[in-house]
Amino acid sequence: MDICFNNVSLNHPLSLSVPEWIIRSGEHWAVFETHGNVGSLLGDLLCGELKADEGQLQQPHSSIAQVSLAEQQRLLELEQANDDSEFLDRIDFGRTVEQLVSEFSDNPDVIEQLIQELDLLHLRERGFKQLSTGETRRVMLARALASAPKVLVLDEPFVGLDTLHRKMLADYLKDLSLHVQLIIITSREDEVPSWMSHVAMFEKGALKEQLSHTEWREHPIISQLLAQSSQQSEQWLELIRKHQHTAKFADPLVNITDGKVEYVEQKIFSGVNWQINNGEHWQVRGPNGCGKSTLLGMIFGDHPQCYSNDIEIYGIKRGSGETVWDIKQHTGMVSSSLHLQYRVNCNARDVLLSGFFDSIGLYDKPSKKQINAADEWLTLLHMSHLKDCAFKSLEYSQQRLLLIARAIIKQPTILILDEPYQGLDFLGRKLVMNALELIAKENLSQLLYVSHYVEDELDSIHYFVDFVEAGNEKGYRVVITTPELKSQTPASNTNQKEISCQEK
Repeated sequence: MDICFNNVSLNHPLSLSVPEWIIRSGEHWAVFETHGNVGSLLGDLLCGELKADEGQLQQPHSSIAQVSLAEQQRLLELEQANDDSEFLDRIDFGRTVEQLVSEFSDNPDVIEQLIQELDLLHLRERGFKQLSTGETRRVMLARALASAPKVLVLDEPFVGLDTLHRKMLADYLKDLSLHVQLIIITSREDEVPSWMSHVAMFEKGALKEQLSHTEWREHPIISQLLAQSSQQSEQWLELIRKHQHTAKFADPLVNITDGKVEYVEQKIFSGVNWQINNGEHWQVRGPNGCGKSTLLGMIFGDHPQCYSNDIEIYGIKRGSGETVWDIKQHTGMVSSSLHLQYRVNCNARDVLLSGFFDSIGLYDKPSKKQINAADEWLTLLHMSHLKDCAFKSLEYSQQRLLLIARAIIKQPTILILDEPYQGLDFLGRKLVMNALELIAKENLSQLLYVSHYVEDELDSIHYFVDFVEAGNEKGYRVVITTPELKSQTPASNTNQKEISCQEK
Protein backbone atom coordinates (compact mmCIF):
# COMPACT_ATOMS: atom_id res chain seq x y z
CA MET A 1 0.00 0.00 0.00
CA ASP A 2 1.34 3.43 -0.97
CA ILE A 3 1.79 6.24 1.55
CA CYS A 4 0.15 9.38 0.16
CA PHE A 5 0.47 12.96 1.44
CA ASN A 6 -2.01 15.42 -0.01
CA ASN A 7 -1.62 19.04 1.17
CA VAL A 8 -0.71 17.88 4.67
CA SER A 9 0.22 20.57 7.18
CA LEU A 10 0.90 20.85 10.90
CA ASN A 11 1.16 24.00 13.04
CA HIS A 12 1.50 23.50 16.80
CA PRO A 13 3.94 25.49 16.99
CA LEU A 14 6.13 23.19 14.91
CA SER A 15 5.41 23.45 11.23
CA LEU A 16 5.28 20.76 8.58
CA SER A 17 4.07 21.25 5.03
CA VAL A 18 3.86 18.48 2.43
CA PRO A 19 1.88 19.52 -0.70
CA GLU A 20 2.05 16.17 -2.51
CA TRP A 21 4.26 13.19 -1.83
CA ILE A 22 3.71 9.55 -2.74
CA ILE A 23 5.94 6.90 -1.20
CA ARG A 24 5.18 3.84 -3.28
CA SER A 25 5.43 0.34 -1.93
CA GLY A 26 8.98 -0.95 -2.29
CA GLU A 27 10.60 2.49 -2.60
CA HIS A 28 13.25 3.52 -0.08
CA TRP A 29 13.37 7.24 0.66
CA ALA A 30 15.97 9.41 2.31
CA VAL A 31 14.72 12.65 3.84
CA PHE A 32 17.43 15.32 3.97
CA GLU A 33 16.93 18.28 6.29
CA THR A 34 18.79 21.43 5.28
CA HIS A 35 17.27 23.69 7.91
CA GLY A 36 14.78 22.40 10.46
CA ASN A 37 13.95 19.07 12.02
CA VAL A 38 10.98 17.16 10.60
CA GLY A 39 12.00 13.68 11.69
CA SER A 40 9.86 13.25 14.80
CA LEU A 41 6.89 14.97 13.13
CA LEU A 42 7.00 12.66 10.10
CA GLY A 43 7.46 9.62 12.31
CA ASP A 44 4.58 10.56 14.61
CA LEU A 45 2.32 11.32 11.66
CA LEU A 46 3.06 8.05 9.90
CA CYS A 47 2.64 6.05 13.11
CA GLY A 48 -0.68 7.72 13.88
CA GLU A 49 0.52 9.49 17.03
CA LEU A 50 -0.18 12.90 15.43
CA LYS A 51 -3.02 14.01 13.20
CA ALA A 52 -2.60 16.54 10.40
CA ASP A 53 -4.22 19.95 10.94
CA GLU A 54 -5.03 20.11 7.24
CA GLY A 55 -4.93 17.78 4.25
CA GLN A 56 -5.05 14.03 3.98
CA LEU A 57 -2.55 11.30 4.78
CA GLN A 58 -3.13 7.72 3.74
CA GLN A 59 -0.85 5.19 5.39
CA PRO A 60 -0.88 1.62 6.74
CA HIS A 61 -0.08 3.01 10.20
CA SER A 62 -0.59 -0.30 11.97
CA SER A 63 2.55 -1.71 10.34
CA ILE A 64 4.83 1.36 10.57
CA ALA A 65 7.44 1.74 13.32
CA GLN A 66 9.86 4.56 14.04
CA VAL A 67 13.18 5.19 15.75
CA SER A 68 13.83 8.79 16.75
CA LEU A 69 15.47 10.93 19.39
CA ALA A 70 11.99 12.09 20.43
CA GLU A 71 10.93 8.45 20.97
CA GLN A 72 14.07 7.95 23.03
CA GLN A 73 13.13 10.92 25.22
CA ARG A 74 9.62 9.59 25.72
CA LEU A 75 10.93 6.19 26.80
CA LEU A 76 13.36 7.78 29.27
CA GLU A 77 10.56 9.84 30.78
CA LEU A 78 8.52 6.65 31.22
CA GLU A 79 11.43 4.87 32.89
CA GLN A 80 11.98 7.83 35.22
CA ALA A 81 8.27 7.97 36.08
CA ASN A 82 8.42 4.27 37.06
CA ASP A 83 11.63 4.67 39.09
CA ASP A 84 11.30 2.62 42.31
CA SER A 85 14.68 3.50 43.84
CA GLU A 86 13.09 4.89 47.01
CA PHE A 87 11.42 1.53 47.66
CA LEU A 88 14.47 -0.60 46.89
CA ASP A 89 17.86 -1.17 48.52
CA ARG A 90 19.53 -0.30 45.23
CA ILE A 91 19.32 2.23 42.38
CA ASP A 92 16.54 1.46 39.89
CA PHE A 93 18.20 1.70 36.48
CA GLY A 94 14.98 0.93 34.63
CA ARG A 95 13.94 -2.09 32.66
CA THR A 96 16.69 -4.21 31.16
CA VAL A 97 17.54 -4.27 27.46
CA GLU A 98 15.97 -7.71 27.14
CA GLN A 99 12.75 -6.55 28.83
CA LEU A 100 12.53 -3.49 26.60
CA VAL A 101 12.92 -5.52 23.40
CA SER A 102 10.53 -8.21 24.66
CA GLU A 103 7.81 -5.58 25.08
CA PHE A 104 7.18 -5.69 21.32
CA SER A 105 7.50 -9.42 20.67
CA ASP A 106 6.60 -12.62 22.48
CA ASN A 107 8.78 -14.70 20.18
CA PRO A 108 12.02 -15.55 22.06
CA ASP A 109 13.80 -16.46 18.82
CA VAL A 110 13.10 -13.02 17.33
CA ILE A 111 14.24 -11.29 20.52
CA GLU A 112 17.45 -13.31 20.68
CA GLN A 113 18.21 -12.66 17.01
CA LEU A 114 17.77 -8.88 17.39
CA ILE A 115 19.89 -8.77 20.54
CA GLN A 116 22.71 -10.59 18.75
CA GLU A 117 22.47 -8.75 15.41
CA LEU A 118 22.50 -5.29 17.04
CA ASP A 119 25.43 -6.06 19.37
CA LEU A 120 23.33 -5.98 22.55
CA LEU A 121 24.30 -9.39 23.95
CA HIS A 122 26.64 -7.97 26.60
CA LEU A 123 23.99 -5.38 27.54
CA ARG A 124 20.93 -7.61 27.82
CA GLU A 125 20.74 -7.36 31.65
CA ARG A 126 21.75 -3.68 31.74
CA GLY A 127 19.11 -1.14 32.79
CA PHE A 128 18.01 1.47 30.24
CA LYS A 129 19.33 4.37 32.33
CA GLN A 130 22.79 2.78 32.46
CA LEU A 131 23.25 2.84 28.68
CA SER A 132 25.33 5.26 26.65
CA THR A 133 23.75 7.25 23.83
CA GLY A 134 24.98 4.84 21.16
CA GLU A 135 23.83 1.80 23.12
CA THR A 136 20.41 3.36 23.62
CA ARG A 137 20.06 3.98 19.89
CA ARG A 138 20.63 0.30 19.15
CA VAL A 139 18.04 -0.69 21.76
CA MET A 140 15.48 1.65 20.17
CA LEU A 141 16.07 0.02 16.78
CA ALA A 142 15.71 -3.47 18.27
CA ARG A 143 12.38 -2.47 19.87
CA ALA A 144 11.08 -1.10 16.58
CA LEU A 145 12.09 -4.20 14.63
CA ALA A 146 10.59 -6.51 17.26
CA SER A 147 7.16 -5.27 16.18
CA ALA A 148 7.80 -6.72 12.68
CA PRO A 149 7.03 -3.48 10.76
CA LYS A 150 6.52 -3.33 7.01
CA VAL A 151 7.73 0.29 6.99
CA LEU A 152 10.45 1.64 9.29
CA VAL A 153 11.07 5.37 9.80
CA LEU A 154 14.59 6.10 11.07
CA ASP A 155 15.28 9.63 12.28
CA GLU A 156 19.06 10.20 12.42
CA PRO A 157 19.78 6.48 12.96
CA PHE A 158 23.58 6.91 13.09
CA VAL A 159 23.61 9.65 15.75
CA GLY A 160 25.57 8.69 18.87
CA LEU A 161 27.13 5.59 17.30
CA ASP A 162 30.89 5.13 17.21
CA THR A 163 32.66 4.44 13.91
CA LEU A 164 32.45 0.65 14.21
CA HIS A 165 28.73 0.62 14.98
CA ARG A 166 27.94 3.13 12.21
CA LYS A 167 29.56 0.75 9.74
CA MET A 168 27.70 -2.21 11.25
CA LEU A 169 24.39 -0.35 11.08
CA ALA A 170 24.95 0.76 7.47
CA ASP A 171 25.48 -2.87 6.43
CA TYR A 172 22.54 -4.02 8.55
CA LEU A 173 20.14 -1.49 7.02
CA LYS A 174 21.19 -2.49 3.51
CA ASP A 175 20.27 -6.11 4.27
CA LEU A 176 17.10 -5.01 6.07
CA SER A 177 15.98 -3.04 2.99
CA LEU A 178 15.44 -6.33 1.15
CA HIS A 179 12.31 -7.05 3.22
CA VAL A 180 11.40 -3.82 5.08
CA GLN A 181 10.61 -0.48 3.43
CA LEU A 182 12.85 2.22 4.89
CA ILE A 183 12.51 5.99 5.28
CA ILE A 184 15.80 7.39 6.59
CA ILE A 185 15.83 10.98 7.83
CA THR A 186 19.28 12.57 8.11
CA SER A 187 21.11 15.89 8.15
CA ARG A 188 24.44 14.43 7.03
CA GLU A 189 24.81 14.14 3.26
CA ASP A 190 27.21 11.19 3.54
CA GLU A 191 24.62 9.20 5.51
CA VAL A 192 22.22 8.98 2.58
CA PRO A 193 22.79 5.34 1.52
CA SER A 194 23.68 4.78 -2.12
CA TRP A 195 20.94 2.15 -2.41
CA MET A 196 18.15 4.61 -1.56
CA SER A 197 15.95 5.16 -4.60
CA HIS A 198 14.72 8.68 -3.81
CA VAL A 199 15.54 11.74 -1.73
CA ALA A 200 12.99 14.21 -0.35
CA MET A 201 14.57 17.55 0.59
CA PHE A 202 12.95 19.57 3.40
CA GLU A 203 13.68 23.14 4.43
CA LYS A 204 12.14 24.77 7.52
CA GLY A 205 9.52 22.03 7.72
CA ALA A 206 8.42 22.22 4.09
CA LEU A 207 8.98 19.63 1.36
CA LYS A 208 10.93 21.51 -1.31
CA GLU A 209 12.12 18.90 -3.81
CA GLN A 210 11.75 15.22 -4.65
CA LEU A 211 14.86 13.86 -6.34
CA SER A 212 16.35 10.65 -7.64
CA HIS A 213 19.54 9.60 -5.88
CA THR A 214 21.61 10.74 -8.86
CA GLU A 215 19.92 14.17 -8.91
CA TRP A 216 20.56 14.51 -5.19
CA ARG A 217 24.29 13.87 -5.57
CA GLU A 218 24.54 16.64 -8.18
CA HIS A 219 22.49 19.19 -6.22
CA PRO A 220 24.30 22.48 -5.30
CA ILE A 221 22.55 22.84 -1.91
CA ILE A 222 25.52 21.60 0.16
CA SER A 223 27.95 24.26 -1.08
CA GLN A 224 25.28 26.92 -0.60
CA LEU A 225 24.68 25.86 2.99
CA LEU A 226 28.40 25.78 3.78
CA ALA A 227 28.75 29.40 2.70
CA GLN A 228 25.72 30.41 4.74
CA SER A 229 26.95 28.65 7.90
CA SER A 230 30.35 30.33 7.67
CA GLN A 231 28.76 33.78 7.58
CA GLN A 232 26.46 33.07 10.53
CA SER A 233 29.33 31.63 12.61
CA GLU A 234 31.06 35.02 12.46
CA GLN A 235 27.88 36.57 13.88
CA TRP A 236 28.00 34.12 16.79
CA LEU A 237 31.60 35.10 17.46
CA GLU A 238 30.78 38.81 17.49
CA LEU A 239 28.15 38.25 20.18
CA ILE A 240 30.51 36.08 22.25
CA ARG A 241 33.26 38.71 22.07
CA LYS A 242 30.76 41.40 23.07
CA HIS A 243 29.99 39.71 26.40
CA GLN A 244 33.45 38.25 27.04
CA HIS A 245 34.24 38.17 30.78
CA THR A 246 35.97 34.84 31.39
CA ALA A 247 37.71 34.58 34.75
CA LYS A 248 41.41 33.68 34.81
CA PHE A 249 42.81 30.81 36.84
CA ALA A 250 46.28 29.45 37.49
CA ASP A 251 47.39 26.10 36.05
CA PRO A 252 46.11 23.48 36.22
CA LEU A 253 42.48 24.27 35.54
CA VAL A 254 41.60 20.61 36.11
CA ASN A 255 43.63 17.91 37.81
CA ILE A 256 42.38 14.33 38.25
CA THR A 257 44.59 11.97 40.24
CA ASP A 258 43.99 8.23 40.01
CA GLY A 259 40.38 8.85 38.95
CA LYS A 260 37.93 5.97 39.14
CA VAL A 261 34.20 5.22 38.91
CA GLU A 262 32.83 1.88 40.03
CA TYR A 263 29.66 0.28 41.33
CA VAL A 264 29.10 -2.91 43.27
CA GLU A 265 28.52 -4.95 40.13
CA GLN A 266 30.54 -2.96 37.63
CA LYS A 267 33.79 -1.00 37.31
CA ILE A 268 33.60 1.79 34.73
CA PHE A 269 37.24 2.96 34.87
CA SER A 270 40.16 3.46 37.25
CA GLY A 271 43.68 4.85 37.24
CA VAL A 272 42.97 8.06 35.30
CA ASN A 273 45.53 10.86 35.69
CA TRP A 274 44.66 13.91 33.62
CA GLN A 275 45.70 17.55 33.84
CA ILE A 276 44.22 20.42 31.82
CA ASN A 277 46.13 23.70 31.66
CA ASN A 278 45.24 27.14 30.33
CA GLY A 279 45.03 27.39 26.55
CA GLU A 280 44.48 23.65 25.98
CA HIS A 281 41.50 22.31 24.02
CA TRP A 282 40.85 18.58 24.44
CA GLN A 283 38.91 15.95 22.54
CA VAL A 284 37.83 12.72 24.28
CA ARG A 285 37.52 9.77 21.91
CA GLY A 286 36.50 6.16 22.21
CA PRO A 287 33.80 3.58 21.46
CA ASN A 288 30.26 3.55 22.83
CA GLY A 289 30.06 2.70 26.52
CA CYS A 290 33.74 3.14 27.40
CA GLY A 291 33.17 5.96 29.91
CA LYS A 292 33.65 9.22 27.99
CA SER A 293 30.50 10.91 29.29
CA THR A 294 31.15 9.60 32.80
CA LEU A 295 34.62 11.16 32.79
CA LEU A 296 33.25 14.54 31.66
CA GLY A 297 30.45 14.28 34.22
CA MET A 298 33.06 13.98 36.97
CA ILE A 299 34.61 17.27 35.88
CA PHE A 300 31.28 19.07 35.61
CA GLY A 301 30.10 17.66 38.93
CA ASP A 302 26.98 15.86 37.73
CA HIS A 303 28.33 12.41 38.56
CA PRO A 304 27.90 11.48 42.24
CA GLN A 305 31.34 9.84 42.47
CA CYS A 306 33.13 13.08 41.61
CA TYR A 307 33.21 13.72 45.39
CA SER A 308 34.87 10.39 46.18
CA ASN A 309 37.72 11.14 43.77
CA ASP A 310 40.82 13.32 43.99
CA ILE A 311 39.72 16.10 41.64
CA GLU A 312 40.82 19.73 41.70
CA ILE A 313 39.08 22.31 39.48
CA TYR A 314 39.96 26.02 39.27
CA GLY A 315 42.18 25.52 42.36
CA ILE A 316 39.27 24.10 44.39
CA LYS A 317 39.40 20.53 45.65
CA ARG A 318 36.15 18.60 45.18
CA GLY A 319 34.48 17.84 48.50
CA SER A 320 36.30 20.60 50.40
CA GLY A 321 33.10 22.46 51.26
CA GLU A 322 32.68 24.28 47.95
CA THR A 323 29.23 24.97 46.56
CA VAL A 324 28.10 23.56 43.24
CA TRP A 325 28.05 27.14 41.93
CA ASP A 326 31.75 27.63 42.77
CA ILE A 327 32.58 25.20 39.97
CA LYS A 328 29.65 25.42 37.59
CA GLN A 329 29.63 29.21 37.27
CA HIS A 330 32.82 28.86 35.22
CA THR A 331 31.78 25.76 33.25
CA GLY A 332 29.29 25.29 30.42
CA MET A 333 27.86 21.90 29.48
CA VAL A 334 26.06 20.39 26.48
CA SER A 335 25.30 16.67 26.43
CA SER A 336 22.69 14.14 25.39
CA SER A 337 22.12 13.42 29.08
CA LEU A 338 21.40 17.08 29.85
CA HIS A 339 19.04 17.26 26.87
CA LEU A 340 17.14 14.22 28.09
CA GLN A 341 16.96 15.64 31.62
CA TYR A 342 15.85 19.14 30.57
CA ARG A 343 12.16 18.30 30.72
CA VAL A 344 10.77 21.26 32.67
CA ASN A 345 8.35 23.17 30.50
CA CYS A 346 9.82 26.66 30.72
CA ASN A 347 9.88 28.86 27.62
CA ALA A 348 12.74 29.27 25.16
CA ARG A 349 14.08 32.51 26.63
CA ASP A 350 14.09 31.07 30.15
CA VAL A 351 16.15 28.11 28.88
CA LEU A 352 18.86 30.55 27.81
CA LEU A 353 18.61 32.53 31.06
CA SER A 354 18.94 29.33 33.10
CA GLY A 355 22.50 29.07 31.77
CA PHE A 356 23.51 32.00 33.99
CA PHE A 357 22.36 30.03 37.05
CA ASP A 358 23.14 26.45 35.95
CA SER A 359 19.61 25.34 36.68
CA ILE A 360 17.19 23.16 34.75
CA GLY A 361 14.43 25.72 34.49
CA LEU A 362 14.61 29.32 35.73
CA TYR A 363 14.14 29.93 39.45
CA ASP A 364 16.19 33.12 39.95
CA LYS A 365 15.35 36.61 38.78
CA PRO A 366 17.65 37.55 35.89
CA SER A 367 19.15 41.00 35.49
CA LYS A 368 18.26 43.32 32.64
CA LYS A 369 21.70 42.69 31.15
CA GLN A 370 21.12 38.93 31.22
CA ILE A 371 17.69 39.29 29.61
CA ASN A 372 19.18 41.44 26.84
CA ALA A 373 21.89 38.81 26.23
CA ALA A 374 19.24 36.07 25.99
CA ASP A 375 17.22 38.13 23.50
CA GLU A 376 20.36 38.71 21.40
CA TRP A 377 20.94 34.96 21.26
CA LEU A 378 17.33 34.31 20.28
CA THR A 379 17.73 36.77 17.41
CA LEU A 380 20.96 35.09 16.32
CA LEU A 381 19.26 31.67 16.42
CA HIS A 382 16.28 33.02 14.41
CA MET A 383 14.05 32.00 17.30
CA SER A 384 12.80 35.37 18.61
CA HIS A 385 9.27 34.46 17.54
CA LEU A 386 9.51 31.34 19.73
CA LYS A 387 10.75 33.03 22.91
CA ASP A 388 7.49 32.32 24.79
CA CYS A 389 7.05 28.78 23.41
CA ALA A 390 7.46 25.87 25.80
CA PHE A 391 10.81 24.11 25.43
CA LYS A 392 9.18 20.66 25.10
CA SER A 393 7.00 21.87 22.22
CA LEU A 394 9.98 22.83 20.04
CA GLU A 395 11.71 20.72 17.40
CA TYR A 396 14.58 18.61 18.73
CA SER A 397 17.11 20.66 16.74
CA GLN A 398 15.71 23.91 18.16
CA GLN A 399 15.99 22.47 21.66
CA ARG A 400 19.61 21.48 21.05
CA LEU A 401 20.56 24.94 19.69
CA LEU A 402 19.03 26.54 22.79
CA LEU A 403 21.03 24.23 25.06
CA ILE A 404 24.25 25.03 23.17
CA ALA A 405 23.59 28.77 23.51
CA ARG A 406 22.67 28.19 27.19
CA ALA A 407 26.15 26.72 27.77
CA ILE A 408 27.93 29.55 25.95
CA ILE A 409 25.88 32.52 27.18
CA LYS A 410 27.83 33.03 30.44
CA GLN A 411 31.22 32.80 28.64
CA PRO A 412 32.55 29.84 30.65
CA THR A 413 36.23 29.16 31.21
CA ILE A 414 35.65 25.51 30.21
CA LEU A 415 32.99 24.49 27.69
CA ILE A 416 32.14 20.77 27.81
CA LEU A 417 30.58 19.50 24.58
CA ASP A 418 29.52 15.86 24.63
CA GLU A 419 28.16 15.04 21.16
CA PRO A 420 26.86 18.62 20.74
CA TYR A 421 25.54 18.18 17.18
CA GLN A 422 23.05 15.43 18.02
CA GLY A 423 19.72 16.21 16.35
CA LEU A 424 20.90 19.37 14.56
CA ASP A 425 20.01 19.96 10.93
CA PHE A 426 22.79 20.37 8.35
CA LEU A 427 22.99 24.14 8.64
CA GLY A 428 22.88 24.08 12.45
CA ARG A 429 25.64 21.48 12.66
CA LYS A 430 27.97 23.37 10.34
CA LEU A 431 27.14 26.64 12.08
CA VAL A 432 27.94 25.31 15.56
CA MET A 433 31.07 23.51 14.37
CA ASN A 434 32.41 26.67 12.73
CA ALA A 435 31.58 28.71 15.85
CA LEU A 436 33.37 26.23 18.13
CA GLU A 437 36.45 26.34 15.90
CA LEU A 438 36.50 30.14 16.18
CA ILE A 439 35.96 30.00 19.96
CA ALA A 440 38.92 27.62 20.28
CA LYS A 441 41.12 29.60 17.93
CA GLU A 442 40.61 32.80 19.93
CA ASN A 443 40.62 30.98 23.30
CA LEU A 444 37.29 32.52 24.29
CA SER A 445 36.57 29.28 26.18
CA GLN A 446 38.52 26.06 26.53
CA LEU A 447 36.83 23.09 24.90
CA LEU A 448 36.38 19.55 26.21
CA TYR A 449 34.89 17.93 23.14
CA VAL A 450 33.38 14.56 22.21
CA SER A 451 32.34 13.54 18.70
CA HIS A 452 32.39 10.13 17.02
CA TYR A 453 32.77 11.63 13.53
CA VAL A 454 36.24 12.21 12.09
CA GLU A 455 34.84 14.99 9.90
CA ASP A 456 33.70 16.84 13.04
CA GLU A 457 37.20 17.16 14.48
CA LEU A 458 38.28 20.76 15.06
CA ASP A 459 41.60 22.04 13.71
CA SER A 460 42.31 23.98 16.92
CA ILE A 461 42.19 20.89 19.15
CA HIS A 462 45.64 19.36 19.68
CA TYR A 463 45.13 17.45 22.94
CA PHE A 464 43.41 14.07 23.06
CA VAL A 465 42.17 11.51 25.56
CA ASP A 466 41.64 8.18 23.80
CA PHE A 467 39.89 5.14 25.25
CA VAL A 468 41.49 2.23 23.39
CA GLU A 469 41.14 -1.53 23.68
CA ALA A 470 43.56 -3.06 26.18
CA GLY A 471 44.69 -5.97 24.00
CA ASN A 472 44.05 -9.34 25.63
CA GLU A 473 42.81 -7.65 28.80
CA LYS A 474 39.20 -6.73 29.40
CA GLY A 475 38.08 -3.16 28.93
CA TYR A 476 40.12 -0.20 27.74
CA ARG A 477 43.12 1.90 28.58
CA VAL A 478 43.51 5.65 28.27
CA VAL A 479 46.10 7.26 26.03
CA ILE A 480 46.88 10.95 26.61
CA THR A 481 48.21 12.70 23.52
CA THR A 482 49.63 16.22 23.61
CA PRO A 483 51.43 18.12 20.81
CA GLU A 484 54.75 17.08 22.40
CA LEU A 485 53.73 13.40 22.30
CA LYS A 486 51.92 13.44 18.97
CA SER A 487 54.69 11.69 17.06
CA GLN A 488 54.75 8.80 19.51
CA THR A 489 52.71 5.65 19.06
CA PRO A 490 50.28 4.58 21.78
CA ALA A 491 52.66 1.79 22.76
CA SER A 492 55.47 4.26 23.51
CA ASN A 493 53.30 7.04 24.97
CA THR A 494 54.58 7.55 28.51
CA ASN A 495 51.40 9.36 29.54
CA GLN A 496 49.05 6.48 28.81
CA LYS A 497 47.14 5.06 31.80
CA GLU A 498 45.43 1.71 32.08
CA ILE A 499 41.66 1.81 32.58
CA SER A 500 39.41 -1.02 33.64
CA CYS A 501 36.24 -0.10 31.78
CA GLN A 502 32.93 -1.85 31.47
CA GLU A 503 33.22 -4.86 29.21
CA LYS A 504 32.11 -4.58 25.63
